[in-house]
Amino acid sequence: MQKRLLLFLGAPGSGKGTLAQRCVKELDYEQLSTGNLFREHVVRGSEIGRDIDLALKSGRLIDDSIVTSMVTEWLNQNPMKERIILDGYPRTLVQAETFNNFVSSGYEHKPAVVWLKISEKAVIDRLTLRLTCSKQGCQVVYSLAEGSGCQPCNADFCDLCESPLIRRSDDEIEAIEKRLKLYGIHERQLLDFYHKHEYEIIDLNAVQPVASIFDEFKRRVR
Repeated sequence: MQKRLLLFLGAPGSGKGTLAQRCVKELDYEQLSTGNLFREHVVRGSEIGRDIDLALKSGRLIDDSIVTSMVTEWLNQNPMKERIILDGYPRTLVQAETFNNFVSSGYEHKPAVVWLKISEKAVIDRLTLRLTCSKQGCQVVYSLAEGSGCQPCNADFCDLCESPLIRRSDDEIEAIEKRLKLYGIHERQLLDFYHKHEYEIIDLNAVQPVASIFDEFKRRVR
């Protein structure tokens, strides 16, 4: 089996985490979510965690050096994983440059970009209806939107672990708009970088229901 390293690129709310979870469950992928790594540090109350918490609440992106050190450490500690998804990394041009240097220095996995394309309006509609499991180590994401395919059985509790569902502070409308503005700038830079360095780019229509996105993923990603 060819070792694959998929970089999931898409706006907040595009469905990166949900698609990654399906890939983990049904296709034997390993998911590395930078968001989950961030929240683990926040819960532990580390110095990095306090910096991350402040950035998330104000809608800013996390410092590149923090993200890069966390991700490359994880990759180096998990060399035997055959299929890996990086959910939310690289997020900036600086991160992409560092990552490209990392994989070019002998890393065995072949990288490819999975780009989840979605409009700003669709993102805002999704995020204002998003709920997340409050339990550290679970943190399943749900949507109250009809037809999303991600609705919880009970709007108050997680289907898997029965912990309370919460609305994250970075899913409030003001923080969403600020994050999308920043994201749009970085997305254009990242796509230009990936084209320049001849990365395989697989674009998926992220407005579709989750099941349809997953079917398209299986057809196009080898």
